[in-house]
Amino acid sequence: MAPLSSAHADDTIHLIVPYGGGGLVDGLVREMADTMTQELGQPVVVENKPGSNGIIGAAYVAAAKPDGLTYLVGATGPLSLNVLLRKNLPFKMESFEPVGTMFSGPLTITVPTSMGVNSLDELKTWAKESGKPLRYAMLGPGSVTHLFGMVLQDVLGTELVPVAYKANPEMIVDQIGGQVELNFSTPISLVKHVASGDLKILAISTEERMGKFPDLPSVTELGYPQLVSSFWFGLVAPAGTPAAEKDRVSAALQKAMSVQSLQDKMINVGMTPHVGGADAMQAQLDWDVDFWGGVIKKNNISLD
Repeated sequence: MAPLSSAHADDTIHLIVPYGGGGLVDGLVREMADTMTQELGQPVVVENKPGSNGIIGAAYVAAAKPDGLTYLVGATGPLSLNVLLRKNLPFKMESFEPVGTMFSGPLTITVPTSMGVNSLDELKTWAKESGKPLRYAMLGPGSVTHLFGMVLQDVLGTELVPVAYKANPEMIVDQIGGQVELNFSTPISLVKHVASGDLKILAISTEERMGKFPDLPSVTELGYPQLVSSFWFGLVAPAGTPAAEKDRVSAALQKAMSVQSLQDKMINVGMTPHVGGADAMQAQLDWDVDFWGGVIKKNNISLD
């Protein structure tokens, strides 16, 4: 690890999380920050700045002094999707520079057991024979779950109608009750409902099966690679941050993300750890622009 400059030896690094405190992501980031503190010999603290689908936190970092002391825990929605869906933002993609990757989570394609559908192929047949639109639960307009429904719509060849919810528990209750046919929640949030026989997970949106859920087929193995997608978390810095500072923080981030106990916690809650630097983070941002940007353009979606 590069030695601290005298100017930064006693300065605190701030990781801005654009969500409220106490959640799953917040806890993982705080544990990661503790290891980064040890690696850097410099305090690394987590600050929560929630609101407006992550815009408040992202805008704060975009406007911060690029001195290597402020970073955004970016994610698919707060960073990529906001930029792709909104023109009137206090920041743009170029307002940030990549530092490193953290972890990602998959979506599922889940149906009520009462539908009698047991595979993606059967869902496709069911949709065609029903002759009516399928309703799917989503976490608000412009969310990953909203856009994923647009992708699945093309695969099924039938209209999907989004139904907005504020949180996963509400959509799960309504799906069990028959108000929606489809739900794309993460597998960890559905485990008990699958075990009870209320819901059936047809697939997870990954290339390969996940070790945490070995019985769930991936969309790729089922012949639907176009459905591969996820939501991610990673670290970005304000544009103009000195390369030496970004490199130091990136190295500490990768060290923290390599700690087995932290990786185990991520895997246990259905996430996939990603140990990668600036190039890997940039590749993810580029993928978002290509994949989600294409979905947004094709379906003429805008939140302005």
